[in-house]
Amino acid sequence: MDCLSPELLAEVRLSLVKDVGPRTYCNLIAAFGSAEAALSASTSDLQRVDGIGPKVAKRIAEAPPADQVETELRIAARYGIRVVARSDDAYPKPLLEIADPPPLLYVRGTLEPKDTLAVAMVGTRHVTSYGTQQAQQLAAALARAGVTVVSGLARGVDAAAHRGALEAGGRTIAVIAGGLLQVTPAENLKLAEQVVEQGCLLSEAPPRRPPVAGSFPQRNRLVSGLSLGVVVVEADDRSGALITARHAAEQGRDVFAVPGPLTSRQSRGCHRLIQEGAKLVTCVDDILSELSHTAVPVPLDDGGQLRHVAELELNDVERTVLNAIATSSTQVDDVVVTTQLPVHRVLATISVLEMRKLIRRVSGTQVMRV
Repeated sequence: MDCLSPELLAEVRLSLVKDVGPRTYCNLIAAFGSAEAALSASTSDLQRVDGIGPKVAKRIAEAPPADQVETELRIAARYGIRVVARSDDAYPKPLLEIADPPPLLYVRGTLEPKDTLAVAMVGTRHVTSYGTQQAQQLAAALARAGVTVVSGLARGVDAAAHRGALEAGGRTIAVIAGGLLQVTPAENLKLAEQVVEQGCLLSEAPPRRPPVAGSFPQRNRLVSGLSLGVVVVEADDRSGALITARHAAEQGRDVFAVPGPLTSRQSRGCHRLIQEGAKLVTCVDDILSELSHTAVPVPLDDGGQLRHVAELELNDVERTVLNAIATSSTQVDDVVVTTQLPVHRVLATISVLEMRKLIRRVSGTQVMRV
């Protein structure tokens, strides 16, 4: 593990203080300018900060010592876990838009710029065969379209969503309620290792902290915050997935719901969401068409220019179809002739390129490059 900077070490120490949540943490940094300064402040000065009373001020003064924290982080590093601060370029930009972004994230695997184009998929742990099928198929289709699939690694819909993305060769992010050395449930440990290979595990909890009841709703705000929209596949009327959907609505993200049989208890929550205005999903195009209204610029590594995330990586078929489309109106039939691809494959790829803001439709039969 690389040598930790004094400020990053102070940030970790401050984040470990009981009752110093994301908002209180932000208040402290705003008041003192840095975590180091906050940890060095007197209890009387600390109590002038909004949200800090005598008990919390005393806890800050007694924050875990630097050597103890450094030892814990070195243990985490042996398992490939690193700390990402909000000031770090690797910190997910969508999380900076939410009301209470975590001051620190613990990450195992890779976060990439193209993960800005992400959709969350959530639902019940008590999934039916119908829900498993829908979650896997929709996640796979999103992954093939270049969308990163975000979920919570729980049994049921979450696990099906991760598996669908992985099997399609796409990227996926699992947001964990506890620390990354306390992954639950045990049955998903192998799945967690697969996620690390094609994305990452992510948590705001320190690596060895076990999950507790209150950490799951907190985790849900990150699942939605990382994403452009949240798809609820199956959820009863008390499902935690509805909390994620509520976070999404509050964060200005799209909310989607997959309908199920009218007699299925596991679909009651989805039906209620649709009644309340969630977008009904019958196929992946219902999701992609909404995302096509959202341009997602990301910085390139070679010069700081902004470019749409979709331009960072195209598969061979997408590139072939894109190259067959001119900057002036191009007939779809001409694209089929030029590429010699099946009509249905061309039409599906055109939908993906349109979603990625690389082309636009001029009419029902004509497209052009943007």
